Amino acid sequence: MDSVAKDAVSKIDMSRVPDNLVFGLDIGTRSVVGTVGYKDSTNGFVVVAQVAQEHDTRAMIDGQIHDIGAVAQTIEKIHVKLEALTGRKFQDVCIAAAGRVLKTVEATADMHFNGETVVTEDHVYSLNMLGVEKAYERLREETREDGMQFYCVGYSVKQYFQNDYPISNLEGHKSTEIKTELIATFLPDEVVDGLYAAVERAGLFVANLTLEPIAAINVAIPEKFRLLNIALVDVGAGTSDISITRDGAIVAYGMIPAAGDEVTEAVARTYLTDFTEADRMKCSSTFNEEVEYHDIMGLPQKIASEELISSVEETVRKITKSVSDRITELNGGKSVSAIFVVGGGGKICGFTKSLAEYQGIAEERVALRGKEVLGDVTFLQREINVDSLLVTPIGICLNYYEQKNNFIFVYVNGERIKLYDNNKLTIMDAAMQMGFPNEQLFPKRGEAITYYVNGEKRMQRGESGEAAVIRINGKETGINTPIASNDRIEIQPSTIGKAAELIVGRLPEFKSTLSFVFNGTKMSSARLVLANGELVSEFYQLRDGDRIEVLDYCTLRQLLELMDITNYSNLTVNNMPADMDTKVYDNFTIQCDMEVWGNGADGMAGESQNSEDGVDGEAEEPHIQGIMGDSRDISITVNGNPVVLKNKENYILVDVLDFYPVDTSVAHGDHLEIEVDGQACDFTHPVRPGASVRIEWVG
Repeated sequence: MDSVAKDAVSKIDMSRVPDNLVFGLDIGTRSVVGTVGYKDSTNGFVVVAQVAQEHDTRAMIDGQIHDIGAVAQTIEKIHVKLEALTGRKFQDVCIAAAGRVLKTVEATADMHFNGETVVTEDHVYSLNMLGVEKAYERLREETREDGMQFYCVGYSVKQYFQNDYPISNLEGHKSTEIKTELIATFLPDEVVDGLYAAVERAGLFVANLTLEPIAAINVAIPEKFRLLNIALVDVGAGTSDISITRDGAIVAYGMIPAAGDEVTEAVARTYLTDFTEADRMKCSSTFNEEVEYHDIMGLPQKIASEELISSVEETVRKITKSVSDRITELNGGKSVSAIFVVGGGGKICGFTKSLAEYQGIAEERVALRGKEVLGDVTFLQREINVDSLLVTPIGICLNYYEQKNNFIFVYVNGERIKLYDNNKLTIMDAAMQMGFPNEQLFPKRGEAITYYVNGEKRMQRGESGEAAVIRINGKETGINTPIASNDRIEIQPSTIGKAAELIVGRLPEFKSTLSFVFNGTKMSSARLVLANGELVSEFYQLRDGDRIEVLDYCTLRQLLELMDITNYSNLTVNNMPADMDTKVYDNFTIQCDMEVWGNGADGMAGESQNSEDGVDGEAEEPHIQGIMGDSRDISITVNGNPVVLKNKENYILVDVLDFYPVDTSVAHGDHLEIEVDGQACDFTHPVRPGASVRIEWVG
């Protein structure tokens, strides 16, 4: 890496250098380049210091980290040298990933305003983030069956729209609607995780992550050239990263896992050297007429550079053909107009010529880009040789100013997860990323029941469950709380509430009574209720789909049975002859001749009587529930206790409540269990002498 100061340790004059510097690392397959710099007042970039360090072993292959510890040691050496050169401390670093197993997704997003609005930088940022999120969702759907996780490592805007009109820069314009079309790039989590692990092990924190071709193209192909159909090829040691421009935008990204290392391996095989010596020979051949080396026997050797170049010609042609084929594929099946080549792997003699042949374009339209594209870059280190090797390292630093798109790590219930930081992350985002079930985040009501009352559809909701208990760094909080790197989040799942319960007696319609006059006495009766056509008591539990009818009448037969009147004649309703099916509505009058009704003082409570002092008084309107006719006493047991039922000829279970204290007005448990002689029943069940009754609130 002769273009970068490898061993410079003399301090640089930092008196006029601002405090806020960007630290970038180009973590390559063969070496790591560290760059420290800043944007100046003319929007150019000043490289304050730059250092390169080769890996001691093949810790990376084809852009993928294989030995995290070894790569971390290389990064640490770079870090120490840059701090020594500048006298500054650096903790945050910008990095780039090679396009290995790269996935690109096109997406569109739009934002609508209430009335004409001046578009701000925040609006544009939010619009782009919305597009990235849509691209991410689409990729997740496409790869769901594979079970792979991908992370966004950058994006490029193809076109903005202001009220459907194409525009290059939205900021400052008035609009009611803005739109973006972009390409988002994603890599598998193992690629990104390896980079983060190496950087963090070296004691640094990733401030920004981008893709190597994005970093390179922002330097090598300025926007003024992007109207042309141009390909940029960043040829490193392990990968050749490709990007395509057309119509003013970057339209595609791609890569092939072949680059300089394949050439180095060919040199090693031909001249019987180890990999490191072969790599030195390859680099030397690009600027020396002869190459000196030692073979594996330790013998000194010397060959002409032309001979070495000729020996690897087949390998170079194989690589350039693969690159050309990928360019054609990314460009819609046709050749591009020109190709710019950056990176050390592309400096081998014959690379650009061979690539031009395979693309079918003139040789002069394929060229190495170096010093000529770095005209806006100032270097404070005099010993640096400015060439194509520096394009990507500087682009990594510049990308920090364009797209601050770093990831953060947090812990959810002890599991470490990575999140794409859009500056709006909350606990909800972390929970979704780790796949925490959505239904366990929010309280869920118990199962509802839907029923009908007199044809009107109603619903009784279940009880609400308890919300999830959420803590961040030990402090209880809410699901929408913002999160930061290394936060520790604990989520205790929410619960499901109790299923809906409703008895007939709680229906508003049931509370009203039916009033009528019987043989001159005003009386009242509970409304009769039908459930799915069958008569039920007030304690009937409604079920889903039940059709309830609360009748506004009783038949004469039903009223007489309720009053236990069995011997009668000359029945009339409202002075009209009536039969058993005659309907009795509110305030109707019933007359009949009875042979037996009541039994003295124990008879029907409802006849007008005088008070003890002889003054006329009015009795309360009686509610029918007693026996009309001969009465008899029966003995039963209720919950194991002896009870005597009195004043009726026949008894049903509801009569027990007159003689045994059971509070049914307020629930004292989940539900009321009712049994007669061990058989579950409702309150209309007959009760006979000696019956064993059980009435208990349970739950």
